[in-house]
Amino acid sequence: MKFIPYGRQSIDSSDIKEVVEVLHSDYLTTGPVVEEFENKIAKYCGAKYAIAVSNGTAALHLSSLVLLNKGDRVLTTPNSFVATSNAIIYADAKPIFVDITRDGNIDLDICIDILKKDKKIKALYCVHFSGNPVDQDKLQYIKKKFNIKILEDCAHSIGATFKGIKAGSCKYSDISIFSFHPVKNMTTGEGGAVTTNSKKIYNKIKALRSHGIYKTDKMKPWEYELRELGFNYRLTDIQSALGISQLKKLDSFIQKRQELAKRYDKAFKNISYIKPLYSYTKNSAYHLYVVLIDFDMLKITRKELFIKMKKRDIGLQVHYIPINSQPYYKKLGYKDKSTPIMQNYYKKAVSLPIYPLLSSKEQDYVIQTLLELCR
Repeated sequence: MKFIPYGRQSIDSSDIKEVVEVLHSDYLTTGPVVEEFENKIAKYCGAKYAIAVSNGTAALHLSSLVLLNKGDRVLTTPNSFVATSNAIIYADAKPIFVDITRDGNIDLDICIDILKKDKKIKALYCVHFSGNPVDQDKLQYIKKKFNIKILEDCAHSIGATFKGIKAGSCKYSDISIFSFHPVKNMTTGEGGAVTTNSKKIYNKIKALRSHGIYKTDKMKPWEYELRELGFNYRLTDIQSALGISQLKKLDSFIQKRQELAKRYDKAFKNISYIKPLYSYTKNSAYHLYVVLIDFDMLKITRKELFIKMKKRDIGLQVHYIPINSQPYYKKLGYKDKSTPIMQNYYKKAVSLPIYPLLSSKEQDYVIQTLLELCR
């Protein structure tokens, strides 16, 4: 059997055809296909505007420059890739790590308690971990009650919903960001996007994406103005063509991921030492399928499990090492003891293979091998 990774892209002949067409066109970098992709992303998510960028980290960086001021305190989760909190520091602001709930998402109730006491909190960065959206009702309450800036990190969750609210709609947030890395729910190779309902935010991020350069109809044909320090975070027409093709299939990708999640749930239903992070929900886009394994009950360690599963051609992963336990953050004075639920989660978390091209036969092999090694 070929190696089964924890995640991988789903590319077919229709994707290749769209990319090849762009390769034969007049534009390869930022041209009309980028704008078409942006319009389709905005429409799919239900937001007014979308800006395509070079990757998810670029989306976070530009969003932070627009939302934050120097010294702002920002509530965020320790359960994410380091890019989420790093982007806060890029803007000379300060991350405040808040513990998670049992489903891996930031605990919004703790956020509310902190906001009542600390008037210096200026923003909230919440991650829809594994593709499962945070509670939008609580997000609405926070936005209305405290009037802070809110960013939704939707890197895992394009295609997810909460009571009919699509991830990325920005209904109760200022900005949402996406990643289109190959292991995500859809891909542009590398790539990302920002969605917003604010024209001011849209115009600002669009300029910062391209060096901070502005052009107007009143300028001479060759003129442009550098008005602020920006970056080259543009996406290409080649990547956007792939993104448009992938977006057409996104709902079917999500459906397959949900079917795989249901099968995993069923397989582990009566296993005392393996529990799904959360029970099946149609809200989740299931970018990840995380199980909590009680290694104290077993004769195998997590490291041994990873090594032995790899020898059987199965790739596992851990999402995530708590950000506040990373050496860089410890040097800044952060302590992992401040987030005990996250620490307990990290000891048990294992991400199993889940992606649209994973066959039932391959998934059964993953399940059987996991149970065999754990026994």
